[in-house]
Amino acid sequence: MMTFPTQAVVLAGGQGSRLRPYTDDRPKPMVEIPGTGTPIIGHQLAWLAAEGVTDAVVSCGHLAEVLQEWLEASELPLRVTTVVEQEPLGRGGGLKYAAARLPEPEQPWYATNGDIWTRFSLREMAAFHAERDATATLALARPRIPWGAVETDEFGHVLDFIESPPSPYLINAGVYVFSPAFASLLPDRGDHERTTFPRLARERSLAGFPLPQGAYWRAIDTAKDLTEAAKELAAAAR
Repeated sequence: MMTFPTQAVVLAGGQGSRLRPYTDDRPKPMVEIPGTGTPIIGHQLAWLAAEGVTDAVVSCGHLAEVLQEWLEASELPLRVTTVVEQEPLGRGGGLKYAAARLPEPEQPWYATNGDIWTRFSLREMAAFHAERDATATLALARPRIPWGAVETDEFGHVLDFIESPPSPYLINAGVYVFSPAFASLLPDRGDHERTTFPRLARERSLAGFPLPQGAYWRAIDTAKDLTEAAKELAAAAR
């Protein structure tokens, strides 16, 4: 019988420069979704706990103390440890540094970027990962293109206008399942998406889990993303 991961790393050290002025006095994961009264990381931790995670390591960087104070003052649904990089280690180095604090290094683990707001079954993703005997599995999203698209025929006649169509490409959704061996493959400093992931892809030990149809997913990068997320939330509550 399969046992699902119960530990996770949340990468919450980003500067969030495109979200200014919201991030002038707080790190990006501490920005609140309008109308919820809860920062992005609060939604993430609630989701992880609902998916069976009991221990999370939060990797802090920019304005770390703001995030740490909020975590200490909040009633959280799981145990949280924070780590702070004393010097920038890059995404891969930061992930390795945080993974060293996981309570069960010999067990698989989840990871998520701190600016992702999503809901889908992590257990399904973990089962997909195990079935393929992958070293790492990334969730794949199909975002909507922010511009309208124009459809033409072979003669150049415009046939239709399509508002915000889905992208023809899948993208890395910033949510992962990792096998215990993965942490040792990470660089001490640098970006694993340019080193470790391509290497695993060549070895056919990197898997991609497409988000289920209808799953909610949004990366909160700009003020427009915050507004859109609040709108979607209000629509879902109706």
